[in-house]
Amino acid sequence: MSATPGITRKPAPVGLVHLALAVGGFAIGTTEFATMSLLPFFAQDLRIDPTTAGHVISAYALGVVVGAPAIAVLGAKLPRRTLLVVLMTLFALGNALSGIAGSYQAMLVFRFLAGLPHGAYFGIASLVAAGLVPQAMRTRAVARVLLGLTVATIVGVPLANWLGQAVGWRWVFALVAALALLTALLVLLFAPADRADPDASPLRELSALARPQVWLTLGTGAIGFGGLFAVYTYLADTMLAVTHVPESAIPIALAAFGFGMTAGNLIAPRFADRALMPTAAAILLWSAAALAAWPFAAGQFWSVCLGTFAIGLGGALGTVLQTRLMDVAGNAQGLAAALNHSAFNVANALGPWLGGLAIAAGLGWTSTGWVGAALALGGLAMLGVSVLAERGAARPVVAC
Repeated sequence: MSATPGITRKPAPVGLVHLALAVGGFAIGTTEFATMSLLPFFAQDLRIDPTTAGHVISAYALGVVVGAPAIAVLGAKLPRRTLLVVLMTLFALGNALSGIAGSYQAMLVFRFLAGLPHGAYFGIASLVAAGLVPQAMRTRAVARVLLGLTVATIVGVPLANWLGQAVGWRWVFALVAALALLTALLVLLFAPADRADPDASPLRELSALARPQVWLTLGTGAIGFGGLFAVYTYLADTMLAVTHVPESAIPIALAAFGFGMTAGNLIAPRFADRALMPTAAAILLWSAAALAAWPFAAGQFWSVCLGTFAIGLGGALGTVLQTRLMDVAGNAQGLAAALNHSAFNVANALGPWLGGLAIAAGLGWTSTGWVGAALALGGLAMLGVSVLAERGAARPVVAC
């Protein structure tokens, strides 16, 4: 069994460590997705219109994009367990402050602050989880950490929405802050006590940026994952305008999406640990097909639920690419792992933007499916370039 470098005490059972790390994923997933559903409540309370309130969501995403590489580089010389505890404490602080924000400007700052630890936490937690299992089980270990995020889309988001309606949106951020502090405590108790790699440095982490395969992997995620967000962002509007269902039916479709993500995260890693790149290609092909079928599925409620479940299965791409980055990052593991989540937040911006352009051009709400399919195929093309480049680099040079 491989282990995190420098372990100085006997670690807790591996499953318990993975559970502790997954609790952090649950907290992050809850606040990331639930904030969207709470937007009308805090918009009214902060006396801003819904469009302006949407900038709060963007502030969090910007925090993820900025924080993931910055924290990974600056925290290179810290032990991983210590860094995880610091990240969850910062995440708790950002959410607690969000819960007491008295103005729109303050809310923007606090959501940005809360987003900073997001990518770095998942990146470092994935490295810790993978370091506790044999090489052939790394993707499944990463999936257990990310399982917290996918379960949040099924349990945490509906719970948060109910709590926001019952006692106020501020209590949702208080709950997330409490979960973050619980994660920090669990990590402190159960994660292996490690020492920082003496050769680690910010410059070594930055060396990841000089590796073409790192960029190709990040590009695969930034483009290929955008298709999922193109449909998910406009799901509620599509169901109201095309499927003609009451608002009460929307959470059912959202839950179907969450079940799909969770199922994909449980199934795909078992194949990825045997054949990583073919599994990534298969996920992107599946996503392209499911997204292309969306315009035909949107007319009936039952087919909408099947469609969102099928699209959600493609969420396993994130777990597979996380392992791919471990393989191509060399000694710059922390930065590469954290950048994976920056890439997916780029996808979270790219997909809705392109989907919105298609809708604004008069192509209809279901045109997001065609946009999503094109993005999934774009990600597949990027993956193909990565494979060809890797094979070319490995091909021996024959002297003339």
